[in-house]
Amino acid sequence: MVYRQPRVSSLVGKIALVTGAASGIGRALAEALAERGALVTLADLHLAGAEAVALRLPGARAVALDVRDSAAFERTVADVFTRHGRLDLFFNNAGVGGPYAEAHELTVDDWRQVLEVNLHGVIHGIAAVYPRMVAQRSGHIVNTASLAGIVPHGMVLPYSTAKHAVVGLSTCLRIEGRAYGVRVSAACPGLIDTNIFTASISYRRHTVEQLRPLMPQPMSAADCARRILAGVASNRAIIPITALTWIGWLAWRWFPGLLLWASEKQLAQIRALPASAPRG
Repeated sequence: MVYRQPRVSSLVGKIALVTGAASGIGRALAEALAERGALVTLADLHLAGAEAVALRLPGARAVALDVRDSAAFERTVADVFTRHGRLDLFFNNAGVGGPYAEAHELTVDDWRQVLEVNLHGVIHGIAAVYPRMVAQRSGHIVNTASLAGIVPHGMVLPYSTAKHAVVGLSTCLRIEGRAYGVRVSAACPGLIDTNIFTASISYRRHTVEQLRPLMPQPMSAADCARRILAGVASNRAIIPITALTWIGWLAWRWFPGLLLWASEKQLAQIRALPASAPRG
C-alpha cells in the first residue's frame, strides 16, 4: 500500500493528547505530531519517561496518567481543555501485552490485568474526551488496536480480545460521531519495533528469543507513527499499518478458512518449541 504523509504544516497549532507516550508508538506519535506543529500533551504511567520525551519537543508537556483510573483520565482531559480550550487530536494509545500462553493456562487475573488497560483504559479515554468533542463539534479520536484486533490470534487471547473490542468500539462510535463532526479511527499496527516484547509480555513457556524466528521483520515506531497520521489525514475508519496487517485483514475478510489454517500451522510450530524457563 502507498501512504501519503501529511504536510508538515497541516497540524500547526493543533492540540493533541497521546497516552502511553513515554515509549514505543506513543512516543513516536508525540514526536511526529510535534514535528508537524501540534502542541502535544504526553500522558503516561511513567512520568519521568514522558518528561524526557516532552523536553525535546516544542510546546509539549508531560503528565502522569494511569489509564485504569477513570477519574484521573477525566482530570487530565479537563486540564487540557482548561489550558487550550479544545482538543483536536486524541490518541488513545496506552496498552500492555499480557501473557503469551494458551487459554487453559490463564487465570482470571491474567485476563483482568490486560482488559483493565487495553479495553477499560480506552473506554475511560472516550468517556472523558468524546462528550467534549461533541460539544465543540470537532475532533479526531484514534484508538490504537492491533493486527490482533482484526484477525484471530492464538497465544494472546486477552490481548486479542481487547483489541477486537477496540476495533468494534471505534467503528460503532464513528457512526455516532459523524453527526457531531467527531471522527474516530482504529489504528491497527502489526509487528512494530517497540519494547512491548520485553516490558509487558509474560512468556509462560517460551522466550522471545525462541519466538523471534517465527516473527516478521518489525517496522520502526517512527514509520508506524507516520502511517497512522497519514490514515488520520485521510480519515480512515481502520488504519492497517504493516504489509502483514493489510494481508491479514484482507485474508480474514475474503478467505477466513485459509487464514485460520495458516494461524493453526503457526501455533503448531510454537507448540513444537521446547519449553524454557518463564520470563515473567
